[in-house]
Amino acid sequence: MIKGLTVSALSIIVLVVVVSVVSTMSPPLHAGGATRIAGIGFFADPGECLDEQGAEADLALRMTGDLVGCHYIFVEEWGCTRSGTYHERGTEVFVGEYNGKTGTFATTYLFTAKLASCPDLSTEIFGRCQHPIVRGSGTDDFEGVTGRFDVKDDLEAGNFPYKGHLRW
Repeated sequence: MIKGLTVSALSIIVLVVVVSVVSTMSPPLHAGGATRIAGIGFFADPGECLDEQGAEADLALRMTGDLVGCHYIFVEEWGCTRSGTYHERGTEVFVGEYNGKTGTFATTYLFTAKLASCPDLSTEIFGRCQHPIVRGSGTDDFEGVTGRFDVKDDLEAGNFPYKGHLRW
């Protein structure tokens, strides 16, 4: 025991020193962590989004913001409830770039919306969609990417703002 210190006081001092040393040796918390992404998707105009990966897509979005490229949507199932809730599931392929990195990745998705007249999507009151990235689906610079992004439809503007994260 150090003169004048109790065992518990000495234990606290040792703990503080150990935590200080370990925290200076550890990598920063953001190393290898998720990178936030955000932007806006728009319905692709004719002549846009002509990549081979989207040849049979039900819909294509032109993505802007952190993800720049085309997002192809393949509807696999959909349905309506009696109350007008619409749900849709499927797969998607993003072809484009993030921060100078180019390639593709796949997602699965779940879209839910409240419609005035189900299944007429033009009567949407509100809607949102979740897009988890399929592990192992990335190609080229997106090889090994994981993460997800979520969309909340902006009906007034007629676009699809997204937020999410990528992790390599």
